[in-house]
Amino acid sequence: MLRKMLFCLYTGLMLGANMAQADVVAAQAVLAGDMRKLAFHDAAKPLPDMGMQDLDGADRSLAEWGGRWVVLNFWATWCAPCRHEMPSLERLAASSAESGVDVVTVATGRNPPPAVKRFFAEIGVENLPVLLDPKSKLARQMGVFGLPLTVILNPEGEEVARLIGDAEWDSADVRAMLAALTQD
Repeated sequence: MLRKMLFCLYTGLMLGANMAQADVVAAQAVLAGDMRKLAFHDAAKPLPDMGMQDLDGADRSLAEWGGRWVVLNFWATWCAPCRHEMPSLERLAASSAESGVDVVTVATGRNPPPAVKRFFAEIGVENLPVLLDPKSKLARQMGVFGLPLTVILNPEGEEVARLIGDAEWDSADVRAMLAALTQD
């Protein structure tokens, strides 16, 4: 099992830009803690080109984050694990933007903007971008069948890994995994 996980890890690491030199220490960190749930794909998966809106009704697209690594989190206001993990996503966003990693959230399903704003206010989250997927079109096309679900996008905008369930996104394990992905 460990051999298969390491194979998948190294295959996934080789898919992204600037990842050929990922070392064993970073690989072990990826396999620790919540990152044990992170599954790297054998090949990068292109994302559907789908327009969405932000909380102010402005048209937005995931293409806006092209050229950067993205931690893309699918969630909903009714999701208790989402409520638990969202503050750690904000802390990750605050600490990783300079290293070329952005955090983007997608409220999928019926999450009207006032409910999203209230949810964020209740949990003290102020600075995460929110895209709305009100009819779950993007979520369905990406095979999101439960929440929360987080995907890692490479700078080309392709999905390279997926984590089902919640995680502490500002942990040392996550930072080590992201450092391995973004190293020069």
